Order: sequence, then structure tokens, then C-alpha cells
Amino acid sequence: MPTLATTVDGLKLPNPFVIGSGPPGTNLNVISRAFKEGWGAVIAKTVSLDASKVINVTPRYGKLHSSDGKEVIGWENIELISDRPFHLWEQEFKKCKDMHPDGVLIASIMEEYEKGRWVELVERCQACGVDAFELNFSCPHGLPERKMGAAMGQDPEILEEVCSWVKSATKIPFWAKMTPNITHIEDPSRAALKGGADGIAAINTIRSVIGVNLETLRPEPSVEGYTTPGGYSSRAVKPIALRMVMEVAKLIESEFPDRSLSAIGGVESGNDAAEFILLGGDTVQVCTGVMKFGYEHVKPMCEQLLAFMEKHKFETLADFKGKALPYFTTHADLVKRQTERKAAQKAAAAAAPAKKMVQADGEWTGDDFVKQSQALSR
Repeated sequence: MPTLATTVDGLKLPNPFVIGSGPPGTNLNVISRAFKEGWGAVIAKTVSLDASKVINVTPRYGKLHSSDGKEVIGWENIELISDRPFHLWEQEFKKCKDMHPDGVLIASIMEEYEKGRWVELVERCQACGVDAFELNFSCPHGLPERKMGAAMGQDPEILEEVCSWVKSATKIPFWAKMTPNITHIEDPSRAALKGGADGIAAINTIRSVIGVNLETLRPEPSVEGYTTPGGYSSRAVKPIALRMVMEVAKLIESEFPDRSLSAIGGVESGNDAAEFILLGGDTVQVCTGVMKFGYEHVKPMCEQLLAFMEKHKFETLADFKGKALPYFTTHADLVKRQTERKAAQKAAAAAAPAKKMVQADGEWTGDDFVKQSQALSR
């Protein structure tokens, strides 16, 4: 009988589904609901020492629907970190651990580029009994204007230094949350791990513009007729997230084999989770999915992931973690492998003839273009 229970960086989780930092973890009420529904862990909304500068606007979300309008496939937000005073968070962290002693509560933290502030934030959160930290180096809007969030996550040198500050102050594990708004995600990930991070969380939202209203001719979400680029999430970002998770997983596998990876990006089902674990994820985070389907959605996700494991006879998550990683290679190697396969087919007299496909650009025709495209697809 397969089990979803797992231990990551010493944290014992009943399943790998983690509430990602954001609105679903914005206060004690919703965090308690998450634990009651059976989530493996909860990452609270990002906190800082001074919430007085955090002022949200409304509306602050934009949705991209499927062509039939029935499904949300993309979600943009321009929401900032928690606007609640830190002393309230201290009280609620303590109450949460009293109410849910077995629940894994992770504090997401963010501060300005100043060692004293990071150390104070770590020590005060730690005193409340939280089980781990996630360092938010990845918020793509609002906070970079204060040299926080993605502004730090895009600078490996600063990122490594800040991680070293946290490492010196904490007695519990911490993950560094990576921004996707960078050319090579391996660079900041490597810096965070060199600085002492126990793991990487990837990815945060992708900097985006959700669209332009063709009636008002104003970009969305419109606030007093204006907007600002925000963070893109939901199903549409999953392929990009899978690619970046794969890249981070390969880095960890080759250079930091004792570190962990929390995968994020468009997870809405157990099958989505299975893909991210196959690419090296230890846990999978869900944030927008909770906003779309509710806290109870963890149950069908667990059921579907267990069904996947039963089908393939996997007993634990470790049995298939990273199992798809060895099958990524270079384009040159793909050409070499295909050339060798064709040569072997040609040499074998009994080989079945290959399905007719376009082999070179000059073979495309206007009349059969769609059929030719389909033939080249998996």
C-alpha cells in the first residue's frame, strides 16, 4: 500500500502538498482550515518587521480564461506581502502551534538588505515555534522597488550573503524561494545553497501583463485607470515551472545532493504533482489552486497521486522522485540518437517502414500543413 508521508529536511509531512505563501495562508483562521483539511504543511503569507509600508489596492487580481470562458488558465496578482503588524503574526504563530502541534508551519520572511533586520525577524519567528522558514527572494512586484523580493533574488552575490545571515541565526531548516524572472535559475539557486539554505523553492510567479481591455483600452487589472506588471500563476505557467524545477533539480543532484526542492507552478491535480516529483521535487506547493478550488481540493489531489503510485507500483515518493531527470539531454544528442536509430532500422531487413514525416523545411506543403504538423507531434 503506497504512502504519501514523507520527511523533508527533518520535517515530517503526511503528504507532499504544501500551501504556498500567499492569500491561502494570510491569517490563523485560514491556516487552521488548511491543517483541518489535511494539507501536508502550510507556508504563511510573507511577513516583515514593518508592515506599515505595505498597502494593497483593489482590484488586485486579473484572470485569463479559456476560449469558452469556462476555465481560468492564468491568474495575475499585484498583491503585496502581509499588511498585518508583525506582533499579530507572532501571536498567531504561537496559537497555531498550540492548536496544531503536529502541523508543519513554515514562516515566509522578507526584509531589506540589512543583516540586523533579517536576524531579528528570524529570531522572533523562531521563538514563536515555527517549524521552518522560506525566504522570499522572488516577489516580482511592489517590493523590488524597495530592493526586496526579486531584486535580491536576481543578484546571486547578495542572495548568498543574506542566506548566510539566516544560517547563522536559525536553528531550523530554511528554503530559498527563487524568482523565474531571470535567465539562468541555477545561478541564484547555487548561491542560496552555498549560503547555507537547506533547500530551494521554485518557482514564484512570472512577471506579466494579463491583458488590455478592448472596451476601455486600459491594461488590467485596472486601478483608477492604471496598473503595474504583476505575478502570473495558475495552469498556464506549469510548463515553464517544470523546466525550471528540472534545472534546479539537476543542480542539486550534481552539486548539493543533500538539499531539498519544493516545486511550485500551476499544480492543480495529483498528476501535476507527480510530474514535478518525477523531475526532482520533494514537495509541491499550491497557492492559486487553493484560490480556485478551495482548501478541500487537497483530498482529490492526494487520491489522484496515490492512484498514480498504485498504477506504477511505487510505495513511497522517493521511489519515483527524479525518475524523469536522466531523460533530458542536448539537441545534438537527440540528433545523434535518432541518426543511430534510423541507421539500425535501415540495416534490419525486417524493420517496419517509418511513418512519413517532414524531414526538412523544404518538404512542408500548404495543403497538408496541419496533417504534417500532427505527424511530428507526440
